[in-house]
Amino acid sequence: MTEPRLCYVPCPGAAAKTNAPDHTGHRMAYWQWGDPANPHVVVCVHGLTRQGRDFDVLARSLSRFARVICPDVVGRGQSDWLQDPQAYQLPTYAGDMLALLAQVHGEAPISTLDWLGTSMGGLIGMALLGTLGLPLPVPVRRLVLNDIGPTLDVAALQRIGSYLGKTGRFDTLQQAADAMWAISSSFGPHTPAQWLALSQHMVRPLVAGEPALTLHYDPALAAAFGTFTAESAAAGEAALWALYDQITAQTLLLRGAESDLLSAATAQAMTQRGPRARLVEFAGVGHAPTFVADDQVATVVGFLQP
Repeated sequence: MTEPRLCYVPCPGAAAKTNAPDHTGHRMAYWQWGDPANPHVVVCVHGLTRQGRDFDVLARSLSRFARVICPDVVGRGQSDWLQDPQAYQLPTYAGDMLALLAQVHGEAPISTLDWLGTSMGGLIGMALLGTLGLPLPVPVRRLVLNDIGPTLDVAALQRIGSYLGKTGRFDTLQQAADAMWAISSSFGPHTPAQWLALSQHMVRPLVAGEPALTLHYDPALAAAFGTFTAESAAAGEAALWALYDQITAQTLLLRGAESDLLSAATAQAMTQRGPRARLVEFAGVGHAPTFVADDQVATVVGFLQP
């Protein structure tokens, strides 16, 4: 399969509006690659303002040996937006992923489960793997954390907050791609064609049927993100380390060598405690690797293949 299939899973929690008939919650979209009966499932979850098509290049490689599931976290991509902006939080996302895994497992039983999370997707993974007693179909075998850890640099969070929610108006896809590159150059070197491919799923029509474009996500994401303080950040850090220390899956930690969100010191600490992650750094890349470059894809494929 060279293109994914778009699927949906019903989740609890009211949507601002939904196209799902007879459903009072919200729908989360996800993209499925590979053999839909393959019992080896890899779930790839994107960062804060991204969406599931970020993983197209990687998913094509992984789908040679696994069923690859790439959700659009609620409020992004093809998923519903939430009625309550304050619900754009880790507990909501983790609950949605449990619903997703239950549906995928019900369609074709999972025997091997792996998780890859970029930034926010890694935090969701830590919440699922580090919380005891959650109804996962099977234990996660291998975990890939992409440029994320329990300690997050506050200046980097403020940088992200400075543009979050400003979804803009663009006359062309290229104009949108250029605007996104201005705030995303830390992703590392990309050819113009690679960046345009990553950008094409990042926009939606500003008004249905009209040519003007805007970014795909709910601007209300900024409401929940903007509530963090130094005190809440410290409490969150302690909770995340507690989750990380509970993880037993074999763990690979990827870091952009120039990342401003995941420090070298935090990455080293993650190799010494909890699952004692194996650390791989990519030179010339900040936050966060995009799995377009061959070396990044090969590193993940080598870790997750049977």
